[in-house]
Amino acid sequence: MPSFFLVGLGGLLRNRLSANAWQGLDRLNFEILFPALLFVAASSRPIAPAQVVTIAPLVWGILLAGLLTGALARRFGPQRFLDFAGCWQTAWRFNTALGFVAVHTLSRADVGLLAVTVGMAVPVANLFAVSALSRGNALGLRATVVKVALNPFLLASVAGVIVGLSGWTVPAPVLAPLGMLAQAAIPVALISIGATMNWGALARLDRFSAMLTGTKLIVLPALVCAAALAVGASGPLVAVLVLFAALPTASAAHVLAAGFGANRELVATLIAQSTLLSAATLPVWITVAEVLF
Repeated sequence: MPSFFLVGLGGLLRNRLSANAWQGLDRLNFEILFPALLFVAASSRPIAPAQVVTIAPLVWGILLAGLLTGALARRFGPQRFLDFAGCWQTAWRFNTALGFVAVHTLSRADVGLLAVTVGMAVPVANLFAVSALSRGNALGLRATVVKVALNPFLLASVAGVIVGLSGWTVPAPVLAPLGMLAQAAIPVALISIGATMNWGALARLDRFSAMLTGTKLIVLPALVCAAALAVGASGPLVAVLVLFAALPTASAAHVLAAGFGANRELVATLIAQSTLLSAATLPVWITVAEVLF
């Protein structure tokens, strides 16, 4: 609830700053604050190589399931593939900010596990999204590779995982300012989400948006739960994977879509729908993870 109060605060403050100011805050979060959070979370504790080997294929399977299930909405989406690709990415991309907030509601919260999960997911999620948008925008292979490789989330996540795997301790004079930046990331992101969100988006929920939003908020966490129950898995990792799969889509998805020339307003509406509906679905999946795993 405190997180959604900050989202509401952003809605109240929307007109206090210009659109350029809010975009600047988003850029600050994208380039500096969230990369600091990802690096600190991933590097602050030792990571066993076996942990990465275990988590990576599971996370990639969740993302692939979102991509394949979201593709079923193609026939109901916009005619231009580029516009569909901008929307399609919302079926597998995830809101890292809410993830790092929500993980603390688990009784066996493990921020390190979530950091490794995000570290493994970011490069693949971006690869899927940029590849789809590149196909719609006829972007070359080299430009696609450059966009994926230079993503700040990717660089910070990989760097943090490498430090965690190495067992090296980041010197305090370096870690302290990174920690301060990391603490600012989540509140700034939540307020900015509220300021840029289309609060009337739920009124425009149609078959296309319902399929994409339902994939992210219902289908993916349900698949994780079913797979875990089928193999008899339990423990903190399963709970973190359920939480990860149930997160609403990334709030910055519209920025990527706009960068490729896709319909930004349509993507922003999907983001708003996913974020607002997750206020009801995310607590349910957290409870399921607590009870079953």
